[in-house]
Amino acid sequence: MTDMPAAADLPLFLLAAAAEVTDAVQAGVAAAGFTDVRPAHGFAFVRLAPEGATVGEIAEHLGVTKQAASQLVDELVTKGYVERNPHPRDARARLVTLTERGWACTRAADAALGELTRRWSETLGATDLTQVRDALARVVTPGRVRPSW
Repeated sequence: MTDMPAAADLPLFLLAAAAEVTDAVQAGVAAAGFTDVRPAHGFAFVRLAPEGATVGEIAEHLGVTKQAASQLVDELVTKGYVERNPHPRDARARLVTLTERGWACTRAADAALGELTRRWSETLGATDLTQVRDALARVVTPGRVRPSW
């Protein structure tokens, strides 16, 4: 029988932390009046900010089919969070960009993340929180923020 590595339960704590982050953002945007968005929308917003993206790029970012990404974009257009524009470098493609409503929702999500980070800092202290952040930065791929489902 092999020995369990130190902190073998770390992946479970990381998954719990990710769920807490998602829940905090969802609660924050809902409190700001954006009650018609769900976490999948937020993961798409991450890819759309700051310069927009094609449906194919959104699909790749989310790990879904182009058809699923197109349906998500259709929903976000209907709700007023994004718009489709001519692509500046590809006449065949459309560039999906955030509207002012989409940017306002993004700002509400950022504020919720700031509040969550503040609470964690109060619990852990600034030094420990920075150490956790720096340690995670050494082992995770930056920028890969998407649902895994």
